Amino acid sequence: MIRVSKDWWKYFFNHTYLITDARSILDNALTRIEVNLLEKTLNLNKNDKILDLFSGQGRHSLELAKRGYKYLTALDYSPYLIKLGKRKAKETGLSIKFVKRDARYTNLKKEDYSVIFVMANSFGYFADERADLQVLKEIHRLLKRNGKLLLDLTDPDYVRNNLKPISWHKATQSIIVFRKRELKKDLIKAREIVISKNGRLIRNGSYCERIYTKDKISHFLRRVGFKNISIKKNVSLHKDIKDYGLMTSRMIVTAIKS
Repeated sequence: MIRVSKDWWKYFFNHTYLITDARSILDNALTRIEVNLLEKTLNLNKNDKILDLFSGQGRHSLELAKRGYKYLTALDYSPYLIKLGKRKAKETGLSIKFVKRDARYTNLKKEDYSVIFVMANSFGYFADERADLQVLKEIHRLLKRNGKLLLDLTDPDYVRNNLKPISWHKATQSIIVFRKRELKKDLIKAREIVISKNGRLIRNGSYCERIYTKDKISHFLRRVGFKNISIKKNVSLHKDIKDYGLMTSRMIVTAIKS
């Protein structure tokens, strides 16, 4: 049985995370594909005021800024990733507001954003689903009337049919990532062990991820006041056919603040 701290997400997303998930979160080509999806699906305007929620190092905001979007805020809880994003924006001369906040209680201005997105399966990290519901309530509070939301979630059916109890991959030539997973109801618990080829232990920790069915996420969205909910399943954004874990097959959810 895998034990996961309820606050695992407060310390997991550091320099090691950039190594273990580099094949997705440091893939510039994939980021461009994901931003293409954002632009097309949300019909973005260069003057939209956009909030990149659970932004990590702000890779999507950085790409949007390169494309001429003017009003971008990237919000994440990880001080390491926020600092990295600020540095990248400064190095490239891009204007993005980076803030370290809890996505449930951002303390940002009410009804200030026309678009909010959560990319790369970053929704569902809390052990208690009531915290996920609070995130949606906060998103609703922050959006302007008729503001648009996009959630990039893992495809629940794909996960149930393809989740591997044990997996490993080479993150770099010298670092290997092992994962042991278990799925109970709608919660995935995983133990992650990261070691170097010389046997040095880099990480031995656990995390969790909640998967949402179409009905469940639609229910949550309607409950907090969203309308025009649209869901597209079995979306693959990687160019090659490999096992990219929970990002292999995605479910793209959009909704409008009523």
